[in-house]
Amino acid sequence: MIKEKRLAKKYTQEKMSEILGISLRQYVRIDNEEDLPRRDVLKNLIIALDLTNEEIGEYIRSITKSIA
Repeated sequence: MIKEKRLAKKYTQEKMSEILGISLRQYVRIDNEEDLPRRDVLKNLIIALDLTNEEIGEYIRSITKSIA
């Protein structure tokens, strides 16, 4: 879901890592829904991609299931 939102905004993974102030490697893990970002990064991700409350919840549930 994060990847689709990023692509809709025409942001590259590199651009998103710059916006979020994290390494490209860290962002790739977020994009692939392999890792739940820190709270500050998640907040900036929400802002950068204009995520709705429903999308945020869906993303967190998806990550929680995959890393459990």
